[in-house]
Amino acid sequence: MKITMIGSGYVGLVSGACFADFGHDVVCVDLDEAKIEALRGGKVPIFEPGLADLIERNARAGRISFTTELAPAVARAEVVFIAVGTPSRRGDGHADLSFVEAAAADIARAMDGFTVVVTKSTVPIGTGDEVERIIATNRPDGEFAVVSNPEFLREGAAIEDFKRPDRIVIGSEDTRALSVMREAYRPLSLNKSPILEMNRRSAELTKYAGNAFLATKITFINEIADLCEKTGADVQQVARGMGLDKRIGSKFLNAGPGYGGSCFPKDTLALLKTAQDFEAPQTIVEAVVQTNEKRKRAMGRKVIQAIGGDVRGKVVAVLGLTFKPNTDDMRDSPAIAIVQTLQDAGAVVHAYDPEGMPNASQMFEDVVYFDDPYAAMKDAEGLAIVTEWDEFRALNLTKVQSLLKGLVLVDLRNIYDRGELEMLGIKYVAVGR
Repeated sequence: MKITMIGSGYVGLVSGACFADFGHDVVCVDLDEAKIEALRGGKVPIFEPGLADLIERNARAGRISFTTELAPAVARAEVVFIAVGTPSRRGDGHADLSFVEAAAADIARAMDGFTVVVTKSTVPIGTGDEVERIIATNRPDGEFAVVSNPEFLREGAAIEDFKRPDRIVIGSEDTRALSVMREAYRPLSLNKSPILEMNRRSAELTKYAGNAFLATKITFINEIADLCEKTGADVQQVARGMGLDKRIGSKFLNAGPGYGGSCFPKDTLALLKTAQDFEAPQTIVEAVVQTNEKRKRAMGRKVIQAIGGDVRGKVVAVLGLTFKPNTDDMRDSPAIAIVQTLQDAGAVVHAYDPEGMPNASQMFEDVVYFDDPYAAMKDAEGLAIVTEWDEFRALNLTKVQSLLKGLVLVDLRNIYDRGELEMLGIKYVAVGR
């Protein structure tokens, strides 16, 4: 099957590479000439485990290619996926659909024969209707169907998520389009991945509702963690007791500094704005958004208090800058607010992250970066673990003790055992325990 992916960012590249690995003929389109040249040269502009090898293997086999020329790529395709960015719009927080709308107009002018146009980007309810209107306006004689097929990819585990998904959501009531989409995803039938067919607006809302619910779980357990600290309970024990209830489940019950990333902050905000437009207030989600934003700076203050309440002129080491491990994505990372809070209090921040430092350096001023975690913590008054990269899970604690000037470790991901740290004379501060 001939597939064209409009947008060669995170979703477009992962989806395109995986479709190619299924045996489809995939062309990825992007207007950024530098990005396309890099991809043609085997350089992947994002960090995602396994993605570079996947692209290289399928490029060598001739199943995936990259271009800036949209028209010929669309004309050859049976399915065209729109996988462009939908960032929060400045001023009102709505999802910015300008890239989606531009792609729809370009597709309309270029498509040849019956074409299934798929919104892969996360888009508000009703976007499919607008894409359909744009295509019909620009191409009254065109044969096409517009489908919603939201992505559910976790950064750091995206390839596995695509190839072995919990479900595949397809929003369409067009029989021809559904047949094409089933064929595109046919290789996944071997894994018995369920394909859920529904109307287009339901599919669009499914993505937002799912992300909002997960954000709610995270925020809930974080508030329970605060209560645990006040009462002497242990949030990890509480979360385990909750999670073994099958109605609740154990995932997303790890207390920490708050959620960030490319999806949860943006999607919860877009859901709130859509709900306002339809006069269906989402008060729970609204509370989640507000609570999460407050929590990030509160974690910075937690670090300051652990060090003694005054960090002016003192070195504080921060391990982990990305919003989660196994990605270089800094978008809305809790580390941003934590570092800013420390700097506002006068601290000198020394930082290390396995993949995030190039992106972080564009966001922070006066942060000192190091090539390994131990160099970052040398002579620091305190150490904060913000992101749970694997290499932070097995630090040489004796070495940590010898390097820190102030023996304070603030573990915002609850990685370590309190007893082990305290035996070494290190003050240990965790979240909710």
